[in-house]
Formats: sequence, structure tokens, C-alpha cells
Amino acid sequence: MSTILIVDDDDQLRRSFQKLLSEEGYRVENAASGETAVQKVQRHAPDLVILDMRLPGQSGLETFRQIHGMEPKLPVIIMTAYGTTENAIEATKLGAFDYVLKPFEIPAMLTVIAQALEAGRFMRSPVDMDGGPDPASREAIIGRSRPMQEVYKAIGRVSSTEATVLIRGASGTGKELVARAIYTHSLRADRPFQVINCVAIPENLLESELFGYERGAFTGAAHRRLGKIEQANGGTVFLDEIGDMPFGIQSKILRLLQERSIERLGGRETIPVDVRIIAATNRDLETALQQGRFREDLYYRLKVVTINLPLLQDRLDDIPLLVDYFLARYAAELDMDNPGIAPEAVEALTGHGWPGNVRELANTLQKALIFNRGAPIQASEVAHAVEGAAAPGALPRGADPPTRRWIRQCLTAGEALNRFDAAMDQFASMLISEALNLTHGNRSRAARLLGLSRPTLHSKIDKYRLKLKTTVEDEPG
Repeated sequence: MSTILIVDDDDQLRRSFQKLLSEEGYRVENAASGETAVQKVQRHAPDLVILDMRLPGQSGLETFRQIHGMEPKLPVIIMTAYGTTENAIEATKLGAFDYVLKPFEIPAMLTVIAQALEAGRFMRSPVDMDGGPDPASREAIIGRSRPMQEVYKAIGRVSSTEATVLIRGASGTGKELVARAIYTHSLRADRPFQVINCVAIPENLLESELFGYERGAFTGAAHRRLGKIEQANGGTVFLDEIGDMPFGIQSKILRLLQERSIERLGGRETIPVDVRIIAATNRDLETALQQGRFREDLYYRLKVVTINLPLLQDRLDDIPLLVDYFLARYAAELDMDNPGIAPEAVEALTGHGWPGNVRELANTLQKALIFNRGAPIQASEVAHAVEGAAAPGALPRGADPPTRRWIRQCLTAGEALNRFDAAMDQFASMLISEALNLTHGNRSRAARLLGLSRPTLHSKIDKYRLKLKTTVEDEPG
């Protein structure tokens, strides 16, 4: 049973709240002042605090500051009859779960309370929100910074709903981890969770992978096959990199969202499916809309709830936690002692720009650990592990002359609308080619070097029509 602390100097309101919430199955405690509320939280923290802005003596905001300082994961709903923009902004900046104006509708307030309690449970859940290194966990979300606290609150609010969620963030910011966290804390947690990478699967196979096919739908279709969406019936489907989904398939995803039904490839039967959709992208969907590469109706269907993930450079305070976590994790994976890291090395890591975000930091630490000789990792080892940088400092202001010439050629060639995508495809092709050269054609090792799954690497090799001279056999798996 969840415990809720009501802090208000209005005796009638506290009694009404106690009766209402007790009938809803909550345990209720009361405080008529901020000082009393702080004392109660100190003795035994409740699961939720509902706090009035105006209190005798110590103000509601000051009370919230003290409570938040003691219990940063304790959700607090601030309510007031004197709503001002300044108060709302200040309460939100301080980390209040919500800001509610009096008088309020009881059903709406009960919904906010349920969401706040769910967010609180999520913040205290086994999914790692604190950054404590747990080498056994590959699903940890690490960070205590304010931007990450906002992400946690958003996850807590949406997890228990059936809302479609769009996760937006640059490559390497942890979009799939957030999707898995939403699923883990949802009402569908005991049902299937299907991950579909819209880039990793070749365009000509994506439709059949998503929706399945009937016997005889195409050459080689000897029997009926259920698609991943149908396999996930009752559960959750995560559409990763949906911004790269072919335009023709977008209409079928729209139908799924609107009508909760699909049609297998080569079939005429409408098949009802019950799945929750979580999507993610690192693309600028608004630009894609303008360029006609993404459907406007699908765009608005997807962004019912949007969670924006911060860049690593916007949460540098989390780097020490991330360093501890990844060193412990990779040391365990490599079956070696964790050497630790020197303070100067952590400082150097904090000073780097991290264009590849958390994934780049993880790869850097893995490389440093592999070449480490047992002593704590030093700043020089970090500098060596950060590829392409003379030292771990700020992002480079400009490229070297040959790279600049190549960029200029890309910017002056081809159709204007496609220059960015064409340049990125060309660069990706060269990057993959070099990774394969470094690993002597071993795709498994090349995939690990690039931070890609083997299926994703294979699809990109096919996409860019790369010709390989394989001298070492692929590792199994």
C-alpha cells in the first residue's frame, strides 16, 4: 500500500483528501506546516508528497527544496490557488513532478497521483538509475543529472499507459534502453517485446518481417509466416530508426496505429493485433516531412508522447558514474581485474566533446581497458583510445585539408536535397570498409569495432555493395 503525505494548512482540505485517498486504497498522512512535513519525511519517507505552495512559516517551495535534498527520488506534486508563471517555472526547475491549480477535478488529480506513484516506483526500481556499476546488467540507464531525471520522470509517467511513445535522440544516447525501460515497467511486461531496426533489415525484406506473408506471396514463400508485429500480439513493438523507414511501409504502420490491424503480404484477410508501439529516431523528422520522406499523418500519430534524450555533452556530471559502470562491466566481460582510473583521466574524459555520446564513451573505455597493463587508466591512455583526437578536449573546430576537400566535393555534387544523405552513405561505406580491413575481413570483429550488431553490419555491406577479401573466418554467433 502506497503512503501519501498531504501538506496543507487547510484542515478541511486535508480531511477531504484523507477520506478520498483512503477510499482509493492509499495510506494517508497529514502535515499542517512545512516544518512538520520535513520531520515526517526524515523519520520515514512516504511514496508521494502533495504539497501546498502557501504554508504558515516555511514556504512550500522551501519545504520542497528540503524534501528534495533528503529524498531526490521522492515525487512531489505542488498545488496552489495562486498560480503564477514564476511559481510554475520555479517548481518545475526544482524537480516537482507536477504543478496543480486549485480547485481541481478529482478524477484528473487521481490520475496525476497514480502517475506520480508509478514514476516514484520506477525511480527506485532495479533498473539502474543511480549509476552504481553492475557488470551483470546490460540494461542499465546511468545518470543522476537533471536532464536524466527528466527522462526518468517521463518514463515513469508513460510506462503504465498505453500511449504511443516517440523517443528522439542522437546516435548513442540510449534510445533502446529507454524503450526497454518503458516496456519493463508497463502493464505488458509479461508479454512479448519485439525490436525491429528499420535500417538493419533490407528494404525488400522489411515489409515481410513486419507483417508476415501468406504461402505463395512471392517466389520461395512455401508456407505462411507470421511477422514480428503479429508475433508480439498483446505485447510491445519497438520500431528503432523509424525515421529511415521506407515511405511505402509507413502507410501500413499508420493503419496499424489507427485500426489496430494488419494484412500479411499476399493476403487479403484483415488481422486484428493488440500491440503497443514505441518508436525511436535520430533523424530530423520535421525536415523529412518538408522533403516528403516521412508521412505527416504518421508523424502526428507517433508523437503522442515524445521523450527527448540529452546529448552526453549536456550531462557531463554523469561521466564519472558512466566510467565506473563501463569499467566494471567490461572488466567482467573480459574476465580481468578492474584497474580503476586516475582522476586526471576522468577529468580528460569530461573535457571531450563526445559526438558519439554514451556509446562512444563506452567504446573508448573498452579500448583503454583492453590495452591497459593493470595500473589505473591514465589520461594518456584515454587520449590514445579517443580515435581521431590528439587529446581528449573539445570537439575539433575544423577538419584537416583532405577531409575538407572531400566534404566540399560532397556539398557541390548531386541534388541539393540528397547531399547530406549521400555524403553520410559515402562516409559510412568508407568507415565499414576500413573496419573490415583492420579486422582482415572478420565481420564479427568488425561489427564489435563499429558498435553494430552483425545483422546490421551485413545489411550495410549489402546496401553499399562492398566487395570483401575475407582472410579470416567469421567467429560463430
